[in-house]
Amino acid sequence: MRTIIICGATATGKSDLAVALAHEIGAEIVNADSMQVYQGMDIGTAKLSHAERGGVTHHLLDVLTVKQDSTVAWYQELARKTIDEIHSRGRDAIIVGGTGLYIKAIVDDLNFPDTDPVIRSRLELEAIEQGPAALFQRLEKLDPAAALAIDRANTRRIVRALEVIEITGQPFTANLPREESSRYPAAFHFGLSQDRESLDIRVSNRVDSMWESGLIAEVETLVGQGLREGVTAQKALGYAQVLQMLDGLLTSDQALEETKRVTRQYIRRQDTWFSRDSRLHWLGHYENRLEKILTRLNS
Repeated sequence: MRTIIICGATATGKSDLAVALAHEIGAEIVNADSMQVYQGMDIGTAKLSHAERGGVTHHLLDVLTVKQDSTVAWYQELARKTIDEIHSRGRDAIIVGGTGLYIKAIVDDLNFPDTDPVIRSRLELEAIEQGPAALFQRLEKLDPAAALAIDRANTRRIVRALEVIEITGQPFTANLPREESSRYPAAFHFGLSQDRESLDIRVSNRVDSMWESGLIAEVETLVGQGLREGVTAQKALGYAQVLQMLDGLLTSDQALEETKRVTRQYIRRQDTWFSRDSRLHWLGHYENRLEKILTRLNS
């Protein structure tokens, strides 16, 4: 049974393409978006509705509450188990998403060292006393590649990366495996690309649509479900900005424009991350992507 990866930056059309491909080859889809794992985070993550999924089975959507924190190690174990189950039923698995570290954790032999409570506590105290920006600057110096993969506002993951560096004496990304160590060596890797100008327009339209579709109301509902108690979920693009609006730090218009800005920044980090993977077969926006994938799968 085949393993197929469809990845790329935000708003490049990954989800719809994955559904179309799944219909063609009878596959099931495994989510690799770190925020679509959360229940109720639908509008701001552009999660496909049940109707848009077209009857295709999707896995690892809505598996955590907003109070719970996700880790790469947790995701790796669950995703690999899910893919094995899909293959055991004689079906192909399509991994789709834009969280590069999640995808790499699935297909490559990433190992995660245990935590050191003494180091962790000291770094967390430094984050409180000095602020997360200071820790992120340290991470940029010690491991620029890790800084590309981690949101500068995600204090928990910055602390974890610095903890691993201190425990192992190596950069967090130093032991990222080479391609030949892939868990799925026969996997098909596809990356979706789009020119920056048209992608910027798509991002602007998408964020406008999220506001019109009720993102603010969605965040207000999630606050009642404990969004502010979860370290990871409240940092999501759009959600963090709406929370600032609810706290009176931004107007609605300012939150909307800030969401567009940070989304474009995130896209640049995604592009840099994925560009380093030589296994990816890139598909442009103006190509018949589905036809190209089917041709490659059958060649």
